[in-house]
Amino acid sequence: MAKASLAQRISEAWYEGHGLLHLLRPASALFSHIAAKRRCRDSHKPASNSPIVVVVGNIAVGGTGKTPLIIALVKRLRAEGWQPGVISRGYGSQAPHYPYEVSSDSPVEHCGDEPLLIARQCDCPVVIDADRNQALAKLQARHNCDIVLSDDGLQHYRLARHIEFAVLDSARGLGNGWCLPAGPLREPPERLEEVDFLIVNQSPRSKRHPSFEQLPTNAPKPLAMSLEATGLRNLHTGEQRPCDEVQLQNIAREGDLQAIAGIGNPQRFFDSLLTYGLSFQSQAFDDHQNYDVQHLAFALNKPLLMTAKDGVKCQSLATRPGTEQWWQLEVDAKLDEEFWQHFLARLADLKAAD
Repeated sequence: MAKASLAQRISEAWYEGHGLLHLLRPASALFSHIAAKRRCRDSHKPASNSPIVVVVGNIAVGGTGKTPLIIALVKRLRAEGWQPGVISRGYGSQAPHYPYEVSSDSPVEHCGDEPLLIARQCDCPVVIDADRNQALAKLQARHNCDIVLSDDGLQHYRLARHIEFAVLDSARGLGNGWCLPAGPLREPPERLEEVDFLIVNQSPRSKRHPSFEQLPTNAPKPLAMSLEATGLRNLHTGEQRPCDEVQLQNIAREGDLQAIAGIGNPQRFFDSLLTYGLSFQSQAFDDHQNYDVQHLAFALNKPLLMTAKDGVKCQSLATRPGTEQWWQLEVDAKLDEEFWQHFLARLADLKAAD
């Protein structure tokens, strides 16, 4: 395993502890104060002609499973007769213009990994812009969406919203409970008392982080979400296979099995592979890693497993020889039907009040 990056070492300190972080507490207090002032200044109610806006975000930096949840929400909403659209910042994108509408064949450099993954899996309009209101305006101008989901943006208060989701990683929780830079939080834990749904992305092998014991008293009841592997796709050939222990062991027998993850919590992906009894060499990359040939030279002529989020960025690299056994795992977010009935009832109330 390669040496951890600076971002990975900082994250480890936030979630596992480091004796020097308390020296940054004054800066964290200032950050929290500024965040509260921004929220007070920018927050406002949705316009009467606005579609229902649902923000799916978190109060901690890094990935927590928001994108799989967005995809699950879009698919269920479509099945229930809604016409959803998605807006996103498009982290790391270099689009020819903004707002930029993402299609399933958009270059990942133009739109970023998560918007492209959503566009490919959801068959719904996706628009990116750092200004979510600009993205929303373009979505409204070009599509007849009656509900819009914002992928991240909980702190983008100029975007008026009807419903808020906060997503936490069960293995990381709130970390040390401090705001940046001493901790991982963008806002104090008390912010969770004001969201509508608190979703906990369950880790396949890890216990819940101790910080869950300190959740604010009036925060919504945490609702469990799990990521269920649904398939394997070969990046070189496009072949689709079911994801089960037999198929994964067959891939592992092709050689020295490698696994990569460039997501918020890479260990989550590696833990999921361990549940299938696999032995492999793992390589964690930073979230939103832009891969090139040098990054993955170690995996040439070897079987390689990666997340679907990594797959959209590695697709162009998988055309060359030596990548015939590069596979991405595809997952679906699973939530209890009790949650769905509560969420759909809330939407029905909002629609009736319109």
